[in-house]
This record gives sequence, C-alpha cells and structure tokens, in this order.
Amino acid sequence: MFESLLGGAVLLTLIFLRVPIAFAMIAVGAVGFAYLRGWSATWSMISTTTFETGLSYSLSVVPLFIIMGNLLTISGVSHGLYAAANRLTGGARGGLAMASIVACGGFSAVCGSSLATAATMSKVAMPSMRKYGYADSLAAGSIAAGGTLGILIPPSVILIIYGLITETDIGKLFIAGVIPGLLGVVLYLAAIYIAVLIKPELAPKSNHTEPFTTREKVGVGAVIGLFALIMTGIYGGFFTPTEAAGIGAGVSFLIALGMGGLTTQKLFNATLDSVRTTAMIFIIIIGAEIFANFVNFAGLPDYLLEWVLDMDINAYLVIALIVLIYIALGCVLESLSMILLTVPVFYPVIMELDFGVEALSDPESVLIWFAIIVVVVTEISLISPPVGMNVFILRNVLRDVSLPTIFKGVLPFWTSDIVRLLILIAVPSVTLWLVNAM
Repeated sequence: MFESLLGGAVLLTLIFLRVPIAFAMIAVGAVGFAYLRGWSATWSMISTTTFETGLSYSLSVVPLFIIMGNLLTISGVSHGLYAAANRLTGGARGGLAMASIVACGGFSAVCGSSLATAATMSKVAMPSMRKYGYADSLAAGSIAAGGTLGILIPPSVILIIYGLITETDIGKLFIAGVIPGLLGVVLYLAAIYIAVLIKPELAPKSNHTEPFTTREKVGVGAVIGLFALIMTGIYGGFFTPTEAAGIGAGVSFLIALGMGGLTTQKLFNATLDSVRTTAMIFIIIIGAEIFANFVNFAGLPDYLLEWVLDMDINAYLVIALIVLIYIALGCVLESLSMILLTVPVFYPVIMELDFGVEALSDPESVLIWFAIIVVVVTEISLISPPVGMNVFILRNVLRDVSLPTIFKGVLPFWTSDIVRLLILIAVPSVTLWLVNAM
C-alpha cells in the first residue's frame, strides 16, 4: 500500500516536471514492480505487456476509428453539418452559437475525438460568428464546449478503452452514451439561450443563415448514413465493433473521395496523423498497464475496497469523492491518461458498492453507468481551468483570442455540465434506459 502511494506521488511529480506521462508511468511502474518482485520479473512483465498490447485484436478498433475521423475531417463534411445546424436553429438570438453546438455533436459522433472536433469546427464556425457580431467569448466557448461531446457520443475511443480495461461490452457502452450525449447538447443550447438572455450584447438578434449547397447536403446525408450504418450494424448483430470500425474507415474513404476533398497529399497527412495518434495512444496504454501492474501488486485497489467497506461509507459519497479526484486530475492530465491511470484502481471499488437502486442491481449496469459518469467528468476537465485541453487547442488555432476570454466563454457550458453530471448520478436510468431497451 505504501509503495503504491509513494509511486503515485513520484508519478505526479514527474508529470509536473513535464516528463511525458507515458514514460513517467513506465519508469515509476517498472521501478516499483522491480522493488517488489525483482528486475528479472520486471523485464518479463514489460516485454509481455508491450507485445500483447501491440498485437491486441481488440485494440485494432482504435486506429480504425481514428483514420475514419481524419478522413471525414479532410472530406469537408464539417461545413455541411454546420450549415444544416444553422438552418435548424432558425432566427433565434445566439443561433450561430447553437448551430456550433449541434454541428460539433454531429461531427464528433463520427469523429470520436474532442480535440479534433474543436480544432476543425473552430475553422468553420468562428469566422461566421465573428462576421455577424458574436462576442469572441461566446463564440470560442461554444466551440470548446461542443468539442467535448466527441468523447461521449459514439463511436468514442475513450469508451472503447474503458470497455477493454473493464471487459465491458463496447456496444452497450456506445448505446449508453447516446442519451447523456443528447442531454449534453440540449443543456448546452439552454446555456446559450440563458447567457444571451442575461447579456444580449453577446449575440445579435437574429441568425443570418448561410445558403445550404447541394454538396453540403450530400455531406450531411453521408455522415448520417455512416453513423446509422455503424450503430445498426453493431446492435443488429451484423458485425462487431472492430469490424464496424473497419467498415467505417472504408466508407469514410469513399465519402472523402466522393466529396472531392481527397488528394494524395491530404490522404498522406491523414494517414500520418492517424499513425502518430495511434502510436501516442498505444504507448500511453502500455505505460498505464505497467503502472497498473505495480499498483495492483502493491495492493492499492484491495486496500481501497477494504477501507470503503470497513468505513461503511455511503456509495454516493464514494462517487462524489471520485468525481472530485477526476476534476483535480483534469487540471494536469489529458483525458486518455486519466482514464488509463484511474479506472483500474476505481472500478473494483465501484463494483462492490450498494447504490440501493434497481437500475444498478447487476455488475454490468454499474460498470456501464460508471463509464458514462467518468466520461462526463472527463468532458468537464477538458474545459476546466487552468489546463482545459480543448481551450488550449482553440488558443493555438485562434491566436488572437486570449485564454481568459475562452475560459469566460465556457463558464455557462461548464455549469450545464455540472447539472448534467448531477442528473446522471442521481438518476442512473437516464444512462441505462436505452441499453435495457435494446
């Protein structure tokens, strides 16, 4: 127990010293495991972990969904989604900001990456909002917040990783993310409505809709069709999530080709970016598994479980403490690292708690519900100061907008995220209803 706590302290210190988290986890995990078992066992553990992770069939879904998202990005469908969302929001005050939220939700549903969604939609939505007199704070805030939907609305790489760690059905995790994701969109729209009601100067009175071209209509239809294909295939039993990712990548290539946005250079750049992102994810996974092996052998999960049971702490208080830990970690870690570092420690504890509700009466339901809670908290951390990864992505893209301005703009959305989190914790059936119905 003491060894794992010391290892955690050393790991956080290395992260603060700007050591890449993957290598920090590998170093701490290896040294800690060697202290407990010796270097011979450590080298064997490292080689086995690296080999099995690299050849994991289950993890092949990750690069396939990544390349799918990159191909859709270069196809230009984001413009069509934005134009369609713009027409849906009509002439409401703050309509373009609302359109950004809806478009981000639609784009992230097939992209699966919050950072990619924020970076892409900022290039599409920001110029239009500035053209019609929107305040930079509301414009940038809506894009940063809308981008966070990418890790919840399926297909989500974060949910895939969670499913692999906890051995939970990935298809059920995907379907569980639909209602919380849509709830997030609705609450974001409400946040914009309230913000412009309180401060009318944030947005003009009416929304000037741009022309909706035939090419954009085709792009929207293609995105909707691809999403329907993936979800119907998985839940209809026609193919597995891994096969769905392969089909999605192939169809995305055809969409990019048909939309005329595909060139040899763009295809090379999309492939290269996918390789880099996949390599980054895999090295973090390897580091997390090495560190988790050390923590598990040192007995931290068992000690936490024993402590919680002996103290007879209320299950919802345990959830509240875990949420606070995630929000704190979100100040220094990005989402994937947080999930890989903490889920192996927390989920055995969650499995043993009694929540006293029928919806959480079986272990699988608890794991699915906890997955959505974790992802929503991670979404909150993506726009929380002082780090907020989505905020920093926007800052790099929109160099003339200051960080304080963006953080000021995300405040209404951050508040709505807290409301959504409380709803999901208090009413688990919001998350599990669609899973049970399927």
